[in-house]
Amino acid sequence: MEDLPFDRPGRFWRGNLHTHSDQSDGALPPEEVCRVYRDAGYDFLAVTDHFKAAYGFPLTDTRPFRTPGFTTLLGAELHAPRTEFSPEWHVLAVGLPLGFAPPGPSETARRLARRARAAGAFIGMAHPAASLLTEADAESLDAAHAVEVHNALSAREGRGDSWHLTDVLLNRGRRLSAYAADDAHFQPQDPPGCAAWVQVRAASLDPEALLAALKAGHYYASTGPELRDIRLRRGVLSVRCSPARKVMVTGGVPGVRLVEGEGLTECALPVGMFGGGYCRVTVEDARGGCAWSNPIRLGGGG
Repeated sequence: MEDLPFDRPGRFWRGNLHTHSDQSDGALPPEEVCRVYRDAGYDFLAVTDHFKAAYGFPLTDTRPFRTPGFTTLLGAELHAPRTEFSPEWHVLAVGLPLGFAPPGPSETARRLARRARAAGAFIGMAHPAASLLTEADAESLDAAHAVEVHNALSAREGRGDSWHLTDVLLNRGRRLSAYAADDAHFQPQDPPGCAAWVQVRAASLDPEALLAALKAGHYYASTGPELRDIRLRRGVLSVRCSPARKVMVTGGVPGVRLVEGEGLTECALPVGMFGGGYCRVTVEDARGGCAWSNPIRLGGGG
């Protein structure tokens, strides 16, 4: 999170981390799901079917659908009882090995997530707002690398945004990154896929390189705009982006640094109001799409 990805070796690769196929409750077979994203210009995809007994605990193997310019990460959406307001957890695990064992009858979400992380997975709190996760719920999931701060499917019901809970956790000292995802099921009543993604900075499209970059927080999330550069110098954050109508910096205290205009592509915003805590950048374009940086730890300056 402290190590901004923009001048790291390699390039940005576009991918979706949360997708379902007909191996659980999605409408399309895995090969067709991969084709949809590949044809839309994505570089990688994780098909994360619901890891439940009702579906035979699928860990969908998408390796046959990789091509020279498109790869896949293996993963699943894990479940265990329970949160304060729901009978089950939804935990994203990307980078699971084939053969990952189903949860035991008394295995809690905390233990399941720890086991998945120990097996090499990137762990995310899936759609916290839609799941009505409380602070206590979120604090208990100590294996998480990241929070799903925007879920395109959950946005349909007005619960797509989970930044409030993320900011609370960051202020409590949790080191978390933030990703956006489709949660696409391709059912007739669902919004279309390819609506929310991550841009991961890595030296290659190798799955292990992508996974390492995700764990390190070397990515940003988007529903439209591009973040082209963010640099911190002497208490000022310089931002370059695709044309935007709003660029703002928020962080660990109430309040915002904000620049508005037409076709903004660069600006500089002071971050002194955030002290030695953290800040994050949000860019909004003319269509209402947003891009979000990962939290930037200030450490008293830059």
